[in-house]
Amino acid sequence: MRRRRKSLGFARKRRRIRINWEYLPVIGKWVFKIAVVCLLAFVYVWYFGQRVSTIGDSMNPVLENGDVVLINRIVYNATSPKRGDIIAFKPKGNDNAHYYIKRIVGLPGETIEIIENSIYINGKKIEEDYETTDIDDVGIASEKITLGGDEYFVLGDNRENSEDSRNADVGNVKRNYIYGEVWFTVSPRKNIGFVR
Repeated sequence: MRRRRKSLGFARKRRRIRINWEYLPVIGKWVFKIAVVCLLAFVYVWYFGQRVSTIGDSMNPVLENGDVVLINRIVYNATSPKRGDIIAFKPKGNDNAHYYIKRIVGLPGETIEIIENSIYINGKKIEEDYETTDIDDVGIASEKITLGGDEYFVLGDNRENSEDSRNADVGNVKRNYIYGEVWFTVSPRKNIGFVR
């Protein structure tokens, strides 16, 4: 019995792992590089790769129903949203609602009015350089709307079929309701590309 125990103790001593300290800096560099790559991948996905599905045809022809788009969440930390940007937001900040995707038409502090299928901002008619449909229903924009210091007026490009700032359920979009700017379509394959 004693001999057996001694031989087991001897075997345990032989199995000890020897650490070669020469490789420690090399291993440390690899661990650091992997950590940096993982961090960069996380930041990229979190700020540029959040996916949102387009629901409805309100942004035709730029976006179609079912298109999956990527959202740039960091751009508005550096700059303010601009007229013509396509944004994703939750109406009235409702976390239970799906994301709406619309185009910014009115900026904070501006007065918006829709008269005979034309949009007037601060009394001047604006010219839009993207394709839109006629505005048959002006909704709450039949009266002048003055935006607050953190509010935006948004419209879908397919204005005959869009629930946007003309509707009381959506209304003006506050800055903190904006999730980010739509910048790339990832599916379906036929629509892959940058959003204009």
